[in-house]
Amino acid sequence: MDPFMQCAIDEARASAAEGGIPIGSVIVHDGEIIGRGHNRRVQQGSAILHGEMDAFENAGRQPASVYANAVLYTTLSPCPMCTGAILLYGIPKVIIGENQTFQGEEELLRSRGVEVQVLQDSDCVELMQRFITENPALWNEDIGE
Repeated sequence: MDPFMQCAIDEARASAAEGGIPIGSVIVHDGEIIGRGHNRRVQQGSAILHGEMDAFENAGRQPASVYANAVLYTTLSPCPMCTGAILLYGIPKVIIGENQTFQGEEELLRSRGVEVQVLQDSDCVELMQRFITENPALWNEDIGE
């Protein structure tokens, strides 16, 4: 297991333990995590704090050169909002835990030159399948349905 994906999974589990949606993300630059986060929409009553957005928020202000040499890890395929942030900040590589439970904007990322790698990690799949089965209304709210 890639240690950075494991950190993203740990973030997803932290969200679940807080009563939130189990999606986690980390942003890595030069082999170090500069931002980590998890979906906090439920916990903070937020419209935008998906896992990736929380990781960006916790990374704080960074020069464009940092993001241009960073990798974003996320446990779930990124939605349109998170994809927009990835593109805005010029993240060149995204590693996704799984896209079986939700197919985000991977093709848009690829079309804009972002390297996308999907792991189909069984822990990521299991976390989301269980959550979606137990909380379908909350899941649909999170993806805007």
